[in-house]
Amino acid sequence: MKSFNTIIFLFCITSLLAFKPTNEPIKVTWETLRDVTFKKKWYAEESIYMLHPTFGPSVQKLKNQQVAITGYILPVDLDANLYVLSAFPFSACFFCGGAGPETVMTLNFKKKDGKKFKTDERLTFTGTLKLNTDDIYQMNYILDGAEITN
Repeated sequence: MKSFNTIIFLFCITSLLAFKPTNEPIKVTWETLRDVTFKKKWYAEESIYMLHPTFGPSVQKLKNQQVAITGYILPVDLDANLYVLSAFPFSACFFCGGAGPETVMTLNFKKKDGKKFKTDERLTFTGTLKLNTDDIYQMNYILDGAEITN
């Protein structure tokens, strides 16, 4: 009877260890976010062709999930506390260095404390990954509720 209780005890402990806590953010790399294709699309409100994304399956799985990602800070509007996270430093980023739109994401901060960041500061953020196909005034990737983790 004692060995049966030991087996049941070990089974219960093993079962508990098999479950990953649901509040752990998924670690995402910029490589994963490259699973997207773009087509030129006409946007009448701005009278311009812009790149319209179609997100691949590996990115779709991350939609509305808590994620953690590391990148370089790019200030867009310091007065509005508007920043972008980039796979590359400023000199090689989407805006200046010819990288694609899949290499940047808008940071919507959880706390509006007005913290200032330096250009090219390399940090890790967690938040909810939003996939944007419609709002041409936002990046295709948005980290909602962003918080620094390092």
